[in-house]
Amino acid sequence: MKIVIGGAGIAGLALAKQVAESGAEVVLVERAPGPRPEGYMMDFFGPGYDAAREMGLLPAIRSRAYQVDEMSLVDERGRRRAGLGIAQFSDGELCSIMRPDLEDVLREALPAGVEPRYGVRVIGVDEHDGGVRVELSDGQEVDADLLVGADGIHSSVRRLVFGEETRFAHHMGFHTAAFTFDSPEIHREVADRFCLTDTVGRQMGFYGLAGDRVAAFAVHRTPDPALPDDFRSAVRETYGGMGWVVPEALAKCPESGIYYDQVAQVRMPSWSSGRIVLLGDAGYAVSLLAGQGASLAIAGAYVLADRLARADSIPEALADYERMWRPVVEDKQLTGRKAARWFLPASALQLRLRRATLRLAGLPVLDRYVAALLAGKSTALITELRRDARV
Repeated sequence: MKIVIGGAGIAGLALAKQVAESGAEVVLVERAPGPRPEGYMMDFFGPGYDAAREMGLLPAIRSRAYQVDEMSLVDERGRRRAGLGIAQFSDGELCSIMRPDLEDVLREALPAGVEPRYGVRVIGVDEHDGGVRVELSDGQEVDADLLVGADGIHSSVRRLVFGEETRFAHHMGFHTAAFTFDSPEIHREVADRFCLTDTVGRQMGFYGLAGDRVAAFAVHRTPDPALPDDFRSAVRETYGGMGWVVPEALAKCPESGIYYDQVAQVRMPSWSSGRIVLLGDAGYAVSLLAGQGASLAIAGAYVLADRLARADSIPEALADYERMWRPVVEDKQLTGRKAARWFLPASALQLRLRRATLRLAGLPVLDRYVAALLAGKSTALITELRRDARV
């Protein structure tokens, strides 16, 4: 089987590893000129964590993870107003890792002979009886059995095959940004916490990284999905005037290496058409509000690879993938839509309600409620697939 994968992010790398190890020939292309350094800290847990264990990736992931004990809400002077133990985000194991580091782990785990081709994207698709011809931006045409679009929320493969982005990407009313910088003072202030400003309409958060590096996360409300031309100027203007350590962070915001995007969900009636299928954010972005995007990317890749290896045909494999995986994705998307007001309060009343909820989260009943609010339902699908494969 020959598979072209468009996108060498988390979903594409995970799928390339799995299908290549099952004997498939893989052509992996990525439109970016090289591995992306931009990204934010992620709490990695859930089905993706289970899949990473089955893929033999957990030791490498843990070696690059950070110890983060609590999400702390702090006021304009840095005083803790409320908090939530990071362990409460999940009913199982969890680790915190930077997105570029997770991609590095996946890239280093690729089998020999699978090498991402950077600066190359899918620009044309011609499906024919029993296969698909894929036109690449470097002038090459590849005849394959399957094309997988794993090229993110702004997927070119999805646009070419299913239609324009506006049909499927649903703006959630937020923009988000992330960048890193050096600051011994902020690093000491943050310690082993994720510190988030307890503010209305806009907020910034900070994690301590290795050495004196600090990872900054930002999100603000906006009805307009359009992105600014200058990310750095937009971040400085939007979050200017905030207190605590924000002014220093904005002063150190780099000119390049800033991640910036709208917060959106991708909702589609089907993830496949003939010999083309979508994976990860390209087909089912759950949004920053739901979290677990990386987890769902890896787990979705695991499920798709499992079906491709075990089904009698590619059409059957794609149908099985969607039948098994869609209920998990839709639960996480629903969780994201429900969490919007909790995630970033739009009023002082909502701010007080969030603070009060977090203060009560340690109680036996409410801790389960908060976990469900943040993470949605748990799933044992990966464990079940592993068990079935060993029978």
